Amino acid sequence: MDSTVKITVSTIMKRDVLAVESDWPLDQLARFFTDHQISGAPVIAEDGNLVGVVSVTDIVRHDGTPEGHASEHSTHEYYLHGLDLQVGQGMSKAFHLEEESSATVQDIMTPMIFEISEDAGVGEAADTMVKGHIHRLFVTREGRIVGIVTALDILASLRDL
Repeated sequence: MDSTVKITVSTIMKRDVLAVESDWPLDQLARFFTDHQISGAPVIAEDGNLVGVVSVTDIVRHDGTPEGHASEHSTHEYYLHGLDLQVGQGMSKAFHLEEESSATVQDIMTPMIFEISEDAGVGEAADTMVKGHIHRLFVTREGRIVGIVTALDILASLRDL
């Protein structure tokens, strides 16, 4: 007889999910990430539907500005110092954005959404992350986000066993 208890996603997920809007300019997105000290977020359309996911990596990949060509006095320089402390100067240098950029979150987001039910097991969540090479899953109920579970949440649940 199996004596293991199934730990569900609902027991380890974070319920307060910070989301971004698809029409935000990238400088607003960058400020949002650094202000909240997060590396990614779900993207919500005007109608409230989940349409994708965006991360710091997406910003770095999008930015075509050669290193060192960003304005020394750009509007977001003040918060890049905090990013230096979080991810290191090498990574944060690639995070500089052109002030005149017209790109939006929708232009750089990943439209593929990895989601999981709140009553799914932690093992299923881990399996989905491994197979998808991702670090976060959106927990949904009837198409709406009710939480988020990250790889660190899963590791913490294992540590606490």
